[in-house]
Amino acid sequence: MKVNAQSVNFVADAKLLDFIQKRMDKLEQFYDKVIGSDVYMKVENTSAKENKIVEIKLLVPRDQFMVKKQCKSFEEAVDSACSSLERQLVKKKEKLRAKA
Repeated sequence: MKVNAQSVNFVADAKLLDFIQKRMDKLEQFYDKVIGSDVYMKVENTSAKENKIVEIKLLVPRDQFMVKKQCKSFEEAVDSACSSLERQLVKKKEKLRAKA
C-alpha cells in the first residue's frame, strides 16, 4: 500500500517511517481494496506528556476513513489509529457482504 507520511514541526526518522509502513500494510488483511493512505504527524507544543498527534486518512474505492489519535509516542498513536481503522474496515466489509 502507498503510504504518504508527513511530519509537522519535526523530522521523522527512518525507523518511525518503517514502523508506520509495516503497521499500515497490516490493514490490507482486513480490506484488500485499500488504495493508499496519508499519515500526518504533529508535535503539539504543550507541557502535557501526550503531545504527539497522528492523523491517518485511508483511501478505499468510493470512500475514505479518517482517524485522529493523540498519545505519548508516535508509535502508540499509529498503533491506536490503525486499530480503529481495522474496526472500520471490518464493518465496511461486512456491509458489502450483506448487500451481495
